[in-house]
Amino acid sequence: MDAKEFRKRGREMVDTSPITLENIRERDVVHNVSPGYLKDLLPEEAPKDPENFDEVFKDIERVIMPGVTHWHSPYFHGYFAPGSSYPSILGDMLSDAIGCIGFSWVTSPACTELEVVTTDWLGKMIGLPEEFLHCTEGPGGGVIQSTASETVLLCLLAARTRIVNKYKKENPEMNEVEIISKLVGYCSTQANSSVERSGLLGAVQMTKLIPDSKHSVRGETLKQAIKRDKDKETFHFCEEEGIWLHIDAAYAGSAFVCPEFRHYMKGIEYAETISINPHKWMLINFDLSVMWIKDSTLLVDAFNVDPVYLKHVNQGKVPDYRHWQIPLGRRFRSLKLWFMLRSYGVSGVQSYIRKHVNLAKQFEKLAREDGRFQIVAEVVMGLVCFKLKGPNELNEKLMEEIIEDKRIFLIPAFDKNVYFLRFAVCAERTNSRDVEYSFGVIRDCANNVLAVHSKIPLKHTPVVVDIDQQPRYKGKLISHNHYSDDEI
Repeated sequence: MDAKEFRKRGREMVDTSPITLENIRERDVVHNVSPGYLKDLLPEEAPKDPENFDEVFKDIERVIMPGVTHWHSPYFHGYFAPGSSYPSILGDMLSDAIGCIGFSWVTSPACTELEVVTTDWLGKMIGLPEEFLHCTEGPGGGVIQSTASETVLLCLLAARTRIVNKYKKENPEMNEVEIISKLVGYCSTQANSSVERSGLLGAVQMTKLIPDSKHSVRGETLKQAIKRDKDKETFHFCEEEGIWLHIDAAYAGSAFVCPEFRHYMKGIEYAETISINPHKWMLINFDLSVMWIKDSTLLVDAFNVDPVYLKHVNQGKVPDYRHWQIPLGRRFRSLKLWFMLRSYGVSGVQSYIRKHVNLAKQFEKLAREDGRFQIVAEVVMGLVCFKLKGPNELNEKLMEEIIEDKRIFLIPAFDKNVYFLRFAVCAERTNSRDVEYSFGVIRDCANNVLAVHSKIPLKHTPVVVDIDQQPRYKGKLISHNHYSDDEI
């Protein structure tokens, strides 16, 4: 493919309906294929000779699109879906065309310096304290990671290294394994699975803390957990050094661009690190997660490997981001952030966030007015946690009905012995009519469930939901929850 054909094929890719966002409502949000479907559509070996790209293009619709779950559909309400915008897509396109691997300043100065500028822009937009920014004289600053999961692991490893080095210096008779075995981390029981996984990868014990009635971990809960660990002589290493507080605001952090949400940031000045995912709720295509740290030397000290072939004469004048991350290579991801921020401006991002919050409030209102539904948690941003009034079994049946219906995409959750459903406003193009449609689907499914299962016995037998067709799951979902109506 030469440049002339690339221009031709590029225009086709932009203009052809399967890969544009305007017609996404015309496609089913959930696929209808079974595991292994694609293997039967393709030959067993790669083509020996070049094929005409017309044939490749035809196979997008024949092979790929049937197996796509449309995360940008207005009817996708399952996870916190990745953002999307045309400026972001163009930024990725330019990044791929430039093709640099910007692990240090010398490998592509623009890659490093635009990241410094845009992470400062973003930090100021959400109201971060100045010590987290590059523009101050201190050692703080921002860096783009791939995901918040990677950031959690990075912070855990850096915190572990800091305390191990300190304690080995003061107690040379102790080895590293012995010190690590006495370290402990704390997180909410509702924390993302990546937190627990980081503890496994970093060999650090994770203690899960039970949140309050508003699903927040309180300071007193943490104090009590610390006291228990101190009594067990587990905690004194961290006590001597100070706790590394990492704030994972992967979803909610984007909302801080709106001043009315910044009261949730109270106390952020006590954190060592904070991360948000602009690729979740800020019109940025996956992947782009931003982490800020007060003292970047803690990362450099933990991850600095400096062979001669990676050295350059300008070291120390600007960040070498290879020391701020787990992998060596890194993409020019700041381009899509730069493109989006310039195209939308702060006001455009604020409008986008507020629109999603208002749509979530609309769904909450519809659910409350129906009378058969219960809102499980306060709706503060773009997520509504809800359930049918009644036992867990009833809501398991509702989830099964929605999965079988396939018109919208939802996922369940389970907390404090309550099985409920999550409605997240995700897509840029979601509007009020889409919310009404999605609630109508849920209402229809609820009607079907209540017509058959309105008197489910409280004595529980495992409910097996056949959800092999749903990409969210592998195999069967089996619930063994049991409680009475009085416990709801």
